[in-house]
Parts: sequence; C-alpha cells; structure tokens
Amino acid sequence: MSFEEKCMLNKKDPYMLLSVVNMKLRDEAPNLEELCKSYDKDETELVEQLLSIGYIYDPTHNQFIAQ
Repeated sequence: MSFEEKCMLNKKDPYMLLSVVNMKLRDEAPNLEELCKSYDKDETELVEQLLSIGYIYDPTHNQFIAQ
C-alpha cells in the first residue's frame, strides 16, 4: 500500500473516503473484510463512517451504495 493510499483511507471527508473505498473494492478486494485487513482499517468504523452519509455496504455488488 502506498503512502497516498493510506492517507486517503484515513481522510476525515466521508465522501472522499466513499470514493476511494469503492474504487479499492472494485479494483483490489473481493469483499469489505479483505479490504479492511489489507489496509489495517477497522471494518465497523468504516461502515459507521459511510453510514453517516447514507451509504451501506452491498456484498452482492461489493460496493457501498446509497440507502
């Protein structure tokens, strides 16, 4: 993981986080659990951050989608 990628995943802006996470899910990770393990990110915290802006994880599409 590059320095830039790690910084992006730790950004406080939830919309930037949403964009980066969905890109990583699409390009790199088979599911949310694996993505979080790869980037040493707490899955519950990530889900809560994105839920705060109205997005939930859809495992069928492996993306966060609007509620």
